[in-house]
Amino acid sequence: MATRKSAAAAKSNVSAEELKSYYRDMLLIRRFEEKAGQLYGMGLIGGFCHLYIGQEAVVVGLEAAAEEGDKRVTSYRDHGHMLACGMDPDGVMAELTGREGGYSKGKGGSMHMFSKEKHFYGGHGIVGAQVPIGAGLAFADKYLDNSRVTFAYFGDGAANQGQVYETFNMAALWKLPVVFVIENNQYAMGTSQQRSTSSPDIYKRGEAFGIPGQMVDGMDVLAVKEAGETAVAHCRSGKGPYILEVKTYRYRGHSMSDPAKYRTRDEVQKMREERDAIERVRHMLIDGGHASEDDLKAIDKEIKDIVNKSADFAKDSPEPDVSELWTDIYASEVPQGEAAEA
Repeated sequence: MATRKSAAAAKSNVSAEELKSYYRDMLLIRRFEEKAGQLYGMGLIGGFCHLYIGQEAVVVGLEAAAEEGDKRVTSYRDHGHMLACGMDPDGVMAELTGREGGYSKGKGGSMHMFSKEKHFYGGHGIVGAQVPIGAGLAFADKYLDNSRVTFAYFGDGAANQGQVYETFNMAALWKLPVVFVIENNQYAMGTSQQRSTSSPDIYKRGEAFGIPGQMVDGMDVLAVKEAGETAVAHCRSGKGPYILEVKTYRYRGHSMSDPAKYRTRDEVQKMREERDAIERVRHMLIDGGHASEDDLKAIDKEIKDIVNKSADFAKDSPEPDVSELWTDIYASEVPQGEAAEA
């Protein structure tokens, strides 16, 4: 039932323009995250900030397999997912800096953004909490019979949470159209998978529930896209959930406060030099005669301009007004008289 998908087997037929769009989307995430890291270092972003640098091919590849109306929900490493599904970089950066122009009006920060228009149902700070939420979104689509699919992203660390398996059971029982995406960056918060997980192939854990799945090279955007298309077709056909274990690698620590001393610099450098997803596509474009060095430099300049604009927008956007304390909450301010009587 479960199969292993190698990068070499991924021969998706894509046009030169599609390949350029994947390059552009991954580069936008990379440059945006680099800028976010700079702003964090300057003290303009507070709290937690988990960067997606190195993992760009995962979400770009899966978004290439998605259709309008499909949903996505993920963890706190969420900025890349927002950009990949079309959320405005200005609004994302403004939220990171806690400004009024942000997607949550500056009240959510890095881990708490949401866009109904783009069907992005949030980054979630509790490890694994988004997995049952993803199944709930898929349950709604199953009920409405609208052929939509939900992508529920979580990491290798969250894969050991009990609620994940409760969700697997319900999703299989009700044949929910949900793709469970395990973004296996191999270190969770800071412990290697070899030391934390007894079974090397996490995607096979779905077999106990009758959920098919596969492993795919998360440093190859075309391999991810092809695997995503297989998973989405399975879900849309009414066969229930599917598991994708996407083997990827983050170049930075778990969060901006993590010095990542649990791995060597040589290991990270080797991944950057030999496996980088953006460089892979760059070589495909140049070697295939689809783009010149000047073409790619122009794309990089365009992306840097977008990212710099988002940073300027964030810096210029005002702090949330005090009145915002009483908006977007379940209970309004208690009148002074009632407070005294209570």
